[in-house]
Amino acid sequence: MSDQVETLEFQAEARQLLQLMVHSIYSNKDIFLRELVSNASDALDKLRLESLVDKDLSVDTSDLHIDIDVNREQRTLTVRDNGIGMSRDEVVRLIGTIAKSGTAELLQKMKETKDAVASQDLIGQFGVGFYSSFMVADKVTLVTRRAGESEATRWESTGEGTYAISPVTDAPQGTTVTLHLKPEDAEDHLFDYTAEWKIKEIVKRYSDFIAWPIRMTVERTDDEGKTNLDVETLNSMKALWARSRDEVKDDEYKEFYRHVSHDWSDPLEIIHMKAEGTFEYEALLFIPSHAPFDLFMREARRGVQLYVKRVFIMDECEALMPEYLRFVKGVVDAQDLSLNVSREILQQDRQIQLMRRRLVKKVLSTVKDMMTANPERYHTFWKEFGRAVKEGLLNDFDNQSAILDISSFASTQDPQQLTTLREYVERMKDGQQHIYYMTGESRSTIENSPHLEAFGAKGFEVLLLTDPIDEMWVDSVGEFDGKRLQSIAKGQVDLDTEEEKKNAEPEREQQKKDFAALLSYLGTALSDNVKEVRLSSRLTTSPACIVGDAQDVTPTLEKMYRAMGQEVPQIKRILELNPTHPLVTGLREAHERHPDGDESMTETAELLYGMALLAEGGELADPARFTRLLADRLARTL
Repeated sequence: MSDQVETLEFQAEARQLLQLMVHSIYSNKDIFLRELVSNASDALDKLRLESLVDKDLSVDTSDLHIDIDVNREQRTLTVRDNGIGMSRDEVVRLIGTIAKSGTAELLQKMKETKDAVASQDLIGQFGVGFYSSFMVADKVTLVTRRAGESEATRWESTGEGTYAISPVTDAPQGTTVTLHLKPEDAEDHLFDYTAEWKIKEIVKRYSDFIAWPIRMTVERTDDEGKTNLDVETLNSMKALWARSRDEVKDDEYKEFYRHVSHDWSDPLEIIHMKAEGTFEYEALLFIPSHAPFDLFMREARRGVQLYVKRVFIMDECEALMPEYLRFVKGVVDAQDLSLNVSREILQQDRQIQLMRRRLVKKVLSTVKDMMTANPERYHTFWKEFGRAVKEGLLNDFDNQSAILDISSFASTQDPQQLTTLREYVERMKDGQQHIYYMTGESRSTIENSPHLEAFGAKGFEVLLLTDPIDEMWVDSVGEFDGKRLQSIAKGQVDLDTEEEKKNAEPEREQQKKDFAALLSYLGTALSDNVKEVRLSSRLTTSPACIVGDAQDVTPTLEKMYRAMGQEVPQIKRILELNPTHPLVTGLREAHERHPDGDESMTETAELLYGMALLAEGGELADPARFTRLLADRLARTL
């Protein structure tokens, strides 16, 4: 066999991670056993599932379990399972490398983190638990044989940068991990992990809810002084979701959440539900307290675990939870589903669709209850997940109203506090027919936009929508509580009362006559950039602004489509002028003196358009020309 031993190097990031783990500041090294037991439990789940799917797979699933053995003399601890096992290629891929996005981020965070509790949480967060073995062991040996294969693989490393791998012919199915433990060091929080009490303590704390028996052979002395060996099951194995809420302590829920989510902080909210009748299922769902780093990555994990009558069926069952609730973690245990199901079958299964609808309604109603019962917790939820939840406004029409009810937005009402649409409607001015909003890249950009001037002057509240998804859902939703959502950067704006309109009518008619010739001239001079030039009723201090027609795509949305590779025709917008601004009145007077226009007027028209574009956060087509024209004009004033 020695001739077939290969010595290979760890992938570069794996090597860095090993060094950081071995020499890091972790104060709670007990978590290594939690990680190994969790891996073993996953292997048993996978074997049970594969035996259901592959009828040709000849495996015995009658006594799936996890064994923990210790040898106090040799100072070894062994965690053994009779689960799915691994092939040689899987060993190299899963253990010799870290094929997981986010590893570089983990390394950076571990270097930056000084707090021991925070740093230990990073292990589970990034799914690299096997490497935690090197915190307590000088050498780790792994022997594994995949179900259905005859040859096993032995893997061994001291964690110093290389590992040895070789074939084995007589290993049992499953995986055996043997840790050659470091000497006990109380100062470094390195305990005696061959001690029975210590192993029991760790299993009870972290793995009591594991669905498979965790067994350990222990020595017992009888009344006659004779020593006997007994096999004890260390965990209760009772499914947490099957127990009533009154029977379960919060700490148990939190530990279970950590098991299913690999997030080692506490959940923000626990949702325990049970449906009885013609279709029965139990669900234990969790809303995390913070968004995962990959929440908006295409390859992000999503979905909850699916069990059927306590039998694990599928991890990340996407059919049970819509994409906009992809942050929800937990378990759903159905009583009447077939054990032999696939993701494709689940998409069409009527019972799955029924469960999904009920689960979604429960999550949304829980968040709504949170708004009134615990506003601080709700604000945390919305800060972390609001952007994702708003995606549901585009594709979950059945729950669109419920999503709007739990949504919050920044507005001109308060510089700090968010507002709901319901609160906005309650504050609307007498006679106000629309819910006004404006989209933009940031709050400051919108607040400084000329479009807000008239609304601020007349005291109308405006929602400030700065998430990219806001550009799309406002058109999809259309209205709330009978009030139409109206962009203040589109269409005509009329904020005057009937009496104000009547009083202002003569002045407006006169302005239309006075500026008609200038508007016609500017429309021709700027025809490459705008579809129309007209007088504005939304400006009070700025000379001009650019608005879109009511049905136009916004510039930001146009830019988003192009970034996604979609061809979008150029959309010309409307230039509105403030008839009371000195620059605009001066331009009118100049045009009256030179009705045919001249180069100076054309340049002024370009500068006016450029300033309006910059004021709304837009981009100039030719910044160099704009700068040159502005510099020349400034030079003439000196």
